[in-house]
Amino acid sequence: MELRHLRYFVAVAEELHFRRAAERLYVAQPAVSEQVRKLEQELGVRLFDRTQRSVSLTGAGRALLEEARRVLRQAEVAIAAARTAYDHATMQLRIGYLPDSLPAALPRALRRLSASAPRVRVDVEAGPALRLIEDLREQRLDAVITSLPAPTRGLRVTPLGHQRAIAALPAGHPQATGTEIVLEWLTQERLVVLPRDANPAFHNAVVALCHEAGLSPSFMEVAGVDLALLAVAAGTGIALLPDSVRERHIAPGIRFLPLDGAEPAFENAVLTDPDAENLATGAFLHALAQTAIRVVEDTDVAVVPAA
Repeated sequence: MELRHLRYFVAVAEELHFRRAAERLYVAQPAVSEQVRKLEQELGVRLFDRTQRSVSLTGAGRALLEEARRVLRQAEVAIAAARTAYDHATMQLRIGYLPDSLPAALPRALRRLSASAPRVRVDVEAGPALRLIEDLREQRLDAVITSLPAPTRGLRVTPLGHQRAIAALPAGHPQATGTEIVLEWLTQERLVVLPRDANPAFHNAVVALCHEAGLSPSFMEVAGVDLALLAVAAGTGIALLPDSVRERHIAPGIRFLPLDGAEPAFENAVLTDPDAENLATGAFLHALAQTAIRVVEDTDVAVVPAA
């Protein structure tokens, strides 16, 4: 038995007229007659008494009518519940990010998303790169803002630009008066770095930079940017951090200097599941793309000389 059979039956039972029932259902009259006939065959009872001039319910038809109405009401409730759950799931956006290297594109994109899709509820979660990527694969997250290279096989990768390494040093340090710092000058310094599992791409880039500069420094790992900056302020060493840190952290008594001649340390990207059907994720990726376009436009305007 199909719900369609019950809908056709209820329409005829309430109209007591096959043509009017067909008009109500927006189908041809033969289709209504055929579905009612199939229902009667399946149940093994006659539901209507038909004559050339009238249609009336049999005793079996009257018994079925109320139950058929109840089943159809329950089906509508079930459909509404499923659609509500789907809408809730597709309008929720769960983002994971690396707290030490959050690119400026993310908060800008979230502001744009809030304006263009106010129904989207955004939940953000910080964590180490590999755990966030695993959560994405297990559908516990919808998007991950991370550093590359990373294990991205099977995931959609949307680039967000590159970041360089910067040095954070006490304002009273002999090298703090310049506009940049040469890594070779730090031969005798202890370098404060973040744990490798927090951001493997950046940690590996720092090690590679030191190796290329011929340094074998003493590394001091601290769990988080705030602790790294406290270590610098306490004179424990000089921290090498992603350059997004200076956009998000106010650190009195500390200077941030770019490394002389250093290539970009890593690439930022947003990872998503290409098979996920999340409307909020699509809106988020669109907001990121529009943010990137705006940044390019603003840059173009800034470099055009005045007439």
